[in-house]
Amino acid sequence: MKDFRDLQVWSNAHCLTMDVYRATATFPREELFGLTSQMRRCSVSIGTNIAEGCGKRGNSEFQRFLQIAAASASELDYHLLLARDLKFLGDGDYQKLASDLLHLRKMLTALIQKIEHERLMAKC
Repeated sequence: MKDFRDLQVWSNAHCLTMDVYRATATFPREELFGLTSQMRRCSVSIGTNIAEGCGKRGNSEFQRFLQIAAASASELDYHLLLARDLKFLGDGDYQKLASDLLHLRKMLTALIQKIEHERLMAKC
């Protein structure tokens, strides 16, 4: 069992979630159960799945949860774009969140590939 708090990818996911909460606090009230909720839920899901994967036995399960986290990151990518296009997010806020999300997605991909490589090497 790994401690998710020790992972830089989790720390980045947590910071991004906090930023998403701050950004969506200014969204129109009528979006509270729409886009605001969706963006918050999928951003929380990234860190949650990293943490849950750390609590599982074996790297196969950890990798599966990282893939779920990566899918939630893809979902958030679209929500950010939609929020910008609807003018709920300014260009500056969008650029910062999108850049942080891209970095996080690259970290997730690298970690998934590392675990896959370790699994393949263990079979040899």
